Amino acid sequence: MTRNRTIGILIFDGVEELDFVGPYEVFTMSNEVHGYEGRERPDRVILISETGGKVTGAKGMTVEAHMGIADVESLDVLLVPGGIGTRREVLNEALLSWIAKVAGGCEWVTSVCTGAMLLTAAGPAKGKRVTTHWGFIPTLRETGTAAAVLEEVRYVRDGNLVTAAGVSAGIDMALWLVGQMHGEDHARKTQRAMQYDPAPPYAAAI
Repeated sequence: MTRNRTIGILIFDGVEELDFVGPYEVFTMSNEVHGYEGRERPDRVILISETGGKVTGAKGMTVEAHMGIADVESLDVLLVPGGIGTRREVLNEALLSWIAKVAGGCEWVTSVCTGAMLLTAAGPAKGKRVTTHWGFIPTLRETGTAAAVLEEVRYVRDGNLVTAAGVSAGIDMALWLVGQMHGEDHARKTQRAMQYDPAPPYAAAI
C-alpha cells in the first residue's frame, strides 16, 4: 500500500531556481504517474517560505509559497535548496530553529547545492557526510561542520540525510528519492514522463 507523504520544499529570497523547481517537478510528476496508472496521488508537495509570502530567486524568478514556517509543524520529507540567499539565511536563527525542529520528525532530510550549509548549521547534517556545489566545497569544508564534504558525486546519502551537488543534481537526487519511496520502477516511469535523459551539449557531443 502506498504511503501518503507531505514533502516540504523551503524557498527564500536568493534561492537558486532549479534547486527547488527541479525536485518539485520530479515529486509532482511522480504523483501524475500514479494518477495515469489509476492510483491515488500520494504525495502532497508544498513550497514553504519564512513568512508564507513571495520570494525572488537568484535569477529573478518570483514565486509565492503555499505556506509559512509557522504553519508547518511536521513533514515527511524536507528539501532545502541552495543559492546566494543561503549566505544570509545561515544567520537566520528563526529559520535554522524551524529546520532543526521539523527535520527531527522527517523520514528524509535533503538539500541541493549550498542548502547543505543550512542543514549543517541547523544540525541535521552536522557531523555527517555531505556534498554541495563544486564551487562551494572548500568553503563548506572550512566550516568544520560536516564529517566529510565529498566531491565529484551527484548526491550523497548518510542515514536519512541526502545532499545533492549543484543545481541540476537535485533532479537526480529527487528521482532516487522517489525510487526509495515508491519503488525503482515507478521512479524510472517518472523519469521517462519528464523526458529526463541528459545529453548535455559539448560533454555529450560525438
